[in-house]
Amino acid sequence: MTEIDWLNWAQILVYDPRHPLMFNTVDFLVLFILFFAGYVMLIKRFNLRILYTLLFSLYFYYQSSGWYFFLLIGSTLVDFGLGHAIYSAPQKWKKRLILLLSLVVNLGLLGYFKYTNFFLGALNDMVGTNFALRAIFLPVGISFFTFQTLSYSIDIYRGKLVPLTAEVHSWSSFWARLLDFAFFVSFFPQLVAGPIVRAADFIPQIRKKPMLSRAAISKGFLLIMGGVIKKAVISDYISVNFVDRVFESPFLYSGAENLLAAYGYAIQIYCDFSGYSDIAIGLALLLGFVLPENFRHPYRAFSLQDFWRRWHISLSTWLRDYLYISLGGNRKGKIRTYVNLMITMLLGGLWHGASWVFIIWGGLHGIGLALERTVAGGQDPHRKKSLFWQNPASSALFLLSVVHLVGFILIIYRGQVGLVDADLVQNLLWGNTLIWLTWILLWLIGWLIDLTRYQLVRYPFSRVVSTLFIFHFVTFCWVFFRAGAIGASLAPLEATEAILSQILGGFDWTLTTQIWRAYHTVIMVIVLGFLLHYVPQRLRTKAEQWFAQSPVIIQSLMLAIVIWIVIQTASADVVPFIYFQF
Repeated sequence: MTEIDWLNWAQILVYDPRHPLMFNTVDFLVLFILFFAGYVMLIKRFNLRILYTLLFSLYFYYQSSGWYFFLLIGSTLVDFGLGHAIYSAPQKWKKRLILLLSLVVNLGLLGYFKYTNFFLGALNDMVGTNFALRAIFLPVGISFFTFQTLSYSIDIYRGKLVPLTAEVHSWSSFWARLLDFAFFVSFFPQLVAGPIVRAADFIPQIRKKPMLSRAAISKGFLLIMGGVIKKAVISDYISVNFVDRVFESPFLYSGAENLLAAYGYAIQIYCDFSGYSDIAIGLALLLGFVLPENFRHPYRAFSLQDFWRRWHISLSTWLRDYLYISLGGNRKGKIRTYVNLMITMLLGGLWHGASWVFIIWGGLHGIGLALERTVAGGQDPHRKKSLFWQNPASSALFLLSVVHLVGFILIIYRGQVGLVDADLVQNLLWGNTLIWLTWILLWLIGWLIDLTRYQLVRYPFSRVVSTLFIFHFVTFCWVFFRAGAIGASLAPLEATEAILSQILGGFDWTLTTQIWRAYHTVIMVIVLGFLLHYVPQRLRTKAEQWFAQSPVIIQSLMLAIVIWIVIQTASADVVPFIYFQF
């Protein structure tokens, strides 16, 4: 009879920085099953259930970041108190002062852990100083729970939210309200990588009896299974077997392989992050809570603005409501609107990481949004546009051309490719010309088809072309984003320049057959990822309805199949979620 190694299982109570607890691990699966059994037994015991879930959430965060869970507790207590102080302050200037204190405390913590070395390094480069960089551990999820607690304080200041402390009339009610707020901040499904939830949406759910209906549980399981497949099967496989290798040594691979890696990273980061969001939303549904949608088929976007309505929705709406609108939004003239857009996207890029490539990534999206507003009609919906700009593919082609030119300038400016190499320069010029001619040809074909078959009503085929252009704009920007990955062997700008120079100047069509033979499995997984992304919503809805109505034995069998597939495709080491570094 096999003996149980209790000592090995006891280690799960202790934080191991080499193996943090994540959703895509067997340890989490076992712990969640045990937790869920207790949760169901406490379903009618409100205070005990809330405390039980809070303790598990803190334990989960401890297993992700060690003793930095005290930072989470401290942030919770500070914002709980400051929210009450803002609400109780009699004068507007006092409310503003307390809100400023909340911003300083929250953003100060975020700035210290995330940006100290970045700003010290920038200062050293600009002024010539020699400040020593520090080894600072970045607590997992600090960017997410900081934004979450900030929204609580800002909403109270704006009068859109009554603080929990307004209901306090005794010590017991004080502790109950504090428990609710701590539950809101630390709820483990979305604690470390979102979605970012608002207090007004989440807190009212806490003391409602969870409605664990069969439909909700079925949808939760379906989201979890889909999220695990996205993460562990598609994203991890592409990453480990191809994308990471190319981005580590771009010059060892041809232009076609570098381009394939860029496409691969586009679907990798989508499957990784949307997979996490699906798992988080599914886990929350199993516990009786509804979290906001975080992704809505982003690569179907026909404009850049449409992309940001679909990608990381909880962050993009947060930046819109608390940063862009606070700066004045589009209420103070055209120039100010463009400035506000740029500030918002630059800070949004910086939020993702302490590196210049993230700022460039945000800046490219900011420039793209500003240009799109300009060429597509700006702020005036009544402004009559020319026939050229009425076509959605025209503005998308313009954006793609601009961002492509930025990449070309970067290669020349960096000088890493060596301008004395006449053959390489010729390849770059030829590659750029060929790409631009291809885009113009696609734009022209879409225009002609719409003109001859659809009389330019809504430009249906041109919208398809526009979607293709916007996808390539976003994919180009992802090259900058991926180059800023923690632990990369190449400097971010060096990696970006190398990838782009290979794509634009190192293309060799004769290698196509060899690439297919070497990477046919990776290519098929990439294609699978895109096919799943473009599945029509009506088919998804039908699949959800079918799964919900299926017998428990069928649902259990499907769950077993998903687990088997994950085990068969799993890499030797558990691959962390990309957004854990943010």
